[in-house]
Amino acid sequence: MDFEQLLNNVVNWLTTEGLKIVIGIVALYLGFKIINILCRRIEKGLRKKEVDLTISTVVMSTLRKVLKILAVICFIGYIGIETSSIAAAITSAGVAIGLALQGSLANFAGGVVILIMHPYKIGDYVMIGGEEGTVEKIELFYTYLTTTDNKIIVIPNANASNQTIINYCKNDTRRVDIVFQIAYENDFEQAKKIIVACAESTGYLLPDVPVFARVSAHNASSIDIKAKMWVKTEDYWPMYHDMLEKVKTEFDKAGISIPYQQIDVQIKK
Repeated sequence: MDFEQLLNNVVNWLTTEGLKIVIGIVALYLGFKIINILCRRIEKGLRKKEVDLTISTVVMSTLRKVLKILAVICFIGYIGIETSSIAAAITSAGVAIGLALQGSLANFAGGVVILIMHPYKIGDYVMIGGEEGTVEKIELFYTYLTTTDNKIIVIPNANASNQTIINYCKNDTRRVDIVFQIAYENDFEQAKKIIVACAESTGYLLPDVPVFARVSAHNASSIDIKAKMWVKTEDYWPMYHDMLEKVKTEFDKAGISIPYQQIDVQIKK
């Protein structure tokens, strides 16, 4: 082997093809940087225009990936690799992968349906197929929920788009329904007044919407009084817990007992 000839070939390759590859890699790196900067600016523009967070997040994530894939294809073509054969290989592989990953394609279709129909958005508290939590992230294949005890639930979009969805935050207002039980010997009219007074003292009630408090059932050992109160959606749980605490305290002061289940037995000789 002629070492001098080998060295000349290496130097020649470095000054031609090698230099071309180095330039291509630098250009690819700069292209990725430009894509990230461009996507960040577009994202800021969408936020200023108050575009829905769910749509902007998914669109920007997809756009960033597509632009980077196009940059890689341009890099491959620049260094002299035939892109048509790569495209044919990708197409063939795509058909095979599509047949193998029908479930993932169903998730993709479900993600598109969710983005179009918009049953929930990022930040909403929802129940999907029996699982509930705050929507943390929506992608084309999966929806991510964060539970109240900080667990992450990953729901395939195919399931999310085909199951019952309860969105607790879709509307600005919600009604708090609570049933209070009192003993038969207590004055239910007094109990109703206490419930209404407690609701008005919380400060969460919507203006001009009166509190509903009426007897709803005669049980075996108690009279049920159902209270219905309208509040802002974000005040639902504070109102719920405040009512339980305030009503118990006021019932105790007024001598109104909350009965426990009991049975009266009569013995005959």
